[in-house]
Amino acid sequence: MLQKFKEHINKKFPFLKEQKILIAISGGVDSVVLTHLLKKLNFDISLAHCNFNLREKESDLDENFVNNLSKKLDIDCFTTSFQTKEISKENKESTQITARNLRYELFQKLIEENSFDVVLTAHHSDDNLETFLINLTRGTGLEGFTGIPEINGNIVRPLLAFSREEIVNFATKNNIDWREDKSNASTKYTRNKIRHNVIPVLKEINPSLLETFSNTIKNLKESQQIIDDKIGDISREIISKKEGFLKFDVSKLQQLSNPKAYLYQLLKEYNFMEWNDVFQLLSAQTGKQLFSKTHVLLKDRDFLILSRIEEKNTATSYFIEKNISKITEPFLLSIKKVTEISEETKNNIFVNENALEFPLIIRKWENGDYFYPKGMQGKKKLSKYFKDEKMSLLEKNQTWLLCNNNNDIIWVIGKRQDRRFYVKNMPKIINISILNS
Repeated sequence: MLQKFKEHINKKFPFLKEQKILIAISGGVDSVVLTHLLKKLNFDISLAHCNFNLREKESDLDENFVNNLSKKLDIDCFTTSFQTKEISKENKESTQITARNLRYELFQKLIEENSFDVVLTAHHSDDNLETFLINLTRGTGLEGFTGIPEINGNIVRPLLAFSREEIVNFATKNNIDWREDKSNASTKYTRNKIRHNVIPVLKEINPSLLETFSNTIKNLKESQQIIDDKIGDISREIISKKEGFLKFDVSKLQQLSNPKAYLYQLLKEYNFMEWNDVFQLLSAQTGKQLFSKTHVLLKDRDFLILSRIEEKNTATSYFIEKNISKITEPFLLSIKKVTEISEETKNNIFVNENALEFPLIIRKWENGDYFYPKGMQGKKKLSKYFKDEKMSLLEKNQTWLLCNNNNDIIWVIGKRQDRRFYVKNMPKIINISILNS
């Protein structure tokens, strides 16, 4: 197996030779064999072990085993203990989900703190088959049948081409010790039921099941790539990007052969679950919204508008006292005295200091607000200004105003200045600008 593994690395993961590697090790045969293989091939490796405290003394014995292995092989080891059950109760999620999240959060932390390039996990082809069958029983789209990715960001899985049988045989022939998780023999969990009750029957029907499955995964990945290419083309036609959100053209979506399927592909990464409701949003009235854990999808006339859900800010107004040069809430704003007017933009205005009454106020717009737009005659209601500018409901809701102490609007921030506060020959000039950072 060592030679086969070496050839596999040279073919699929040659970049690993020059990288600082962190191996996720449980003490089980898979991760222990991965450690021995990489050590024999002289890779720059360290170990990371999570003690989830889910199996009483057994969890501590696993940790001791990993620490002893690291000393024996003369490699660094990072061990971390979690009170997983307590954390899962606090987060109201299963212990399995909690353990997985804690594990990957730890990996990323260790990467940042110790300059590791990648994390290697010991998933193998049997794990891949089990995941495929779990997704099959629960229901999934095509991406759920394309298997565990060999590379996902800085997570690399170099053993996916090898079976559990190959791994165990290598350990046995080379007198490599490992820890056996007794819970793996239990059929309490879905994965174990499939591992012990389903896969043996499938292998009896087809002794070459893993090889056949590998070819199937390859074919499905190629099919998924065709879909991804098509979605990329469709995205360029349908989606326009604006600062902070995406706009989806409803009429173009409705012209597609299967709008619901395309919506799924376009929006699947944004954590929406109720796809019938997403589809019905195409024909909904303006103002209808759907929420995922991370995003909101808004119907606004001829568009669906997607934006990230930000932490709610309870403050509705902010005050700027005289001689303040910068504020950070609700965004970064610079206020400084200057001697002349330079380049004016939507994000950079100049006002007459003599016309200002402090403290200035930053607030959200309200019905009935009006201002005197610079470059235009007369006054205009903000609602009419927004309509003329063809601003979406989302854009309107995100609009802030800079006002004088008497509530006169100085600036529709980032959009249009009020002409009452601007004259070409100002005796005293204040420059107000939005800062990027």
